[in-house]
Amino acid sequence: QVQLVESGGGLVQAGGSLRLSCASSGLTFSNYAMGWFRQAPGKEREFVAAISWRGTTSSTDSVKGRFTISRDNAKNTVYLQMNNLKPEETAVYYCAAKLWGVATRASDYTYWGQGTQVTVSS
Repeated sequence: QVQLVESGGGLVQAGGSLRLSCASSGLTFSNYAMGWFRQAPGKEREFVAAISWRGTTSSTDSVKGRFTISRDNAKNTVYLQMNNLKPEETAVYYCAAKLWGVATRASDYTYWGQGTQVTVSS
């Protein structure tokens, strides 16, 4: 049984930082690309960043230079370091897994976590 468990969300002031973690179990982590998505109330789920099984990364333009995705295969964990957060980035952040390469469409991912709330106050 595959499980993805996010942690690290919370309340932060604009300009602040958070580090999200997503711990996985039940899959061969090193074979999977991992993605981070976010969904704000009333909006569609949107791609944030992803990292391939080999460590190639991709991110949406709005977070480039501020967010960094990384993975630790020994710990079966993917991270999202978020700096200089903005109020409009308040959302539930989800991690997701798919085999091999990165993808930006949510429908390409096989497994999903339950999400962690990130709230950025102005």
